[in-house]
Amino acid sequence: MTRTYFGTDGVRGPYGGPVINEAFAAQLAQAAVLWLRGAGERRLNSGARGARPDAVGERRGTAGVGRVLIGRDTRASGTALAAAVARGLRAAGAEPISLGVLPTPAVARAVRTSGARLGVVITASHNPAADNGIKFFGPGGVKLTDEEEAVIESHLGAPVGAAERAVETEAGAAEDYITTAQALLPAGALAGWRIVLDTANGATCGTSPAVLRGLGAEVTGLGDMPDGKNINAGVGSEHPERLAEIVRGSGARLGIAHDGDGDRCILCDERGEVLDGDEILTLLATHALAQGRLAKNTLVVTVQSNLGVDAALAAAGGRVLRTSVGDRYVIERMLAEGATLGGESSGHIICADISPTGDGLVAALKVIEVMLATGRPLSDLRRVMRKFPQLTAALKVREKIPLEKLPGVTAAMGALESELGASGRVLVRYSGTEAKLRILVEGPTDAVVAAGLARLDAAVRAELAVL
Repeated sequence: MTRTYFGTDGVRGPYGGPVINEAFAAQLAQAAVLWLRGAGERRLNSGARGARPDAVGERRGTAGVGRVLIGRDTRASGTALAAAVARGLRAAGAEPISLGVLPTPAVARAVRTSGARLGVVITASHNPAADNGIKFFGPGGVKLTDEEEAVIESHLGAPVGAAERAVETEAGAAEDYITTAQALLPAGALAGWRIVLDTANGATCGTSPAVLRGLGAEVTGLGDMPDGKNINAGVGSEHPERLAEIVRGSGARLGIAHDGDGDRCILCDERGEVLDGDEILTLLATHALAQGRLAKNTLVVTVQSNLGVDAALAAAGGRVLRTSVGDRYVIERMLAEGATLGGESSGHIICADISPTGDGLVAALKVIEVMLATGRPLSDLRRVMRKFPQLTAALKVREKIPLEKLPGVTAAMGALESELGASGRVLVRYSGTEAKLRILVEGPTDAVVAAGLARLDAAVRAELAVL
């Protein structure tokens, strides 16, 4: 069963467009409850994929479909979309509960701890403010599978009733998230630390600063004045340049950047040098290996991650498993393998023993924990990984024509892969959330990589309409 609307992380697009609008949001929410009544209910009652046994018992005793939690980021369109989602949920027999503005990982945690039937987050993550999206968390706060999303899509089309009532608001999810995150480090552990924190004018503006200050840090804020229109606008994990500049000029111990919904983390060391998700994962994994605490001696990453991750883990006695791009594919593989650490180069970091999904704040705190344990600065700790030369390109395309129907592109890919052999790799794929073709080339030298990327770029432009 194929999917039409869901991408790698929910449904996403321009607000007011053919997909992300109030009518579709209500239909999608209603369809999710219809899924929950069928296959989703069986998954829920089995306690599968991370649900707590006690929470399963709570759900079994709940009459009807039960409570569904709704969180959102700071986009101006989020309020109307959340109301539409609530209408669709109620039309299908669920009880919508609003959590207000809340980071995505806090919503996932609330689903896990409260025994809610489902979680919905209104967010377009790192996308600009004009976009918005909808993503779901099933039992245990775990994202849905491709198959489950396809079943939800199969229920689309049924009319949604127009009756509306005020949605109950539930306080406490943010406070619980803050308290839990703060407990990851000893009280006062960050006394004397100066940290620059970029919250992308998004959902973490009220949570991450509270945690860091609660641990004693002096926090310089950036991207901390959301107005509904400025989320991710020149700030956040996609734009760490200003963060790095402030760290260099302030003598901060490190810089932390989230994306709009808080499930990503990009760091900046005390010298103003940026660390991506691959470097964060490698640092955490090799430290855990040295302590004998990396579950199954395994780190799970995606095909996007640099080969330097594999080399560093192998040297430390661990192994790397790769999945398709998308943090939920990483989570699925982690659950299947019994691994507890995984993520993406984009900054999705999953510490499964703490959070059921990517959590930018948890990732930052875990790195700080390593810094405290070793007494070493981040600029020193990051040396555990040596990146292979890598270049990427993201080409906006008019149409996502399947790659197997582009003979020139596939031929260029095959030739380059043959030339690189074991000293590099090639990855060409369409984005799951945008109309873009992404190209990645790794190799032994910068010159080889640049030449390879140029060849693939030319092949793509010869067969695709690049905008």
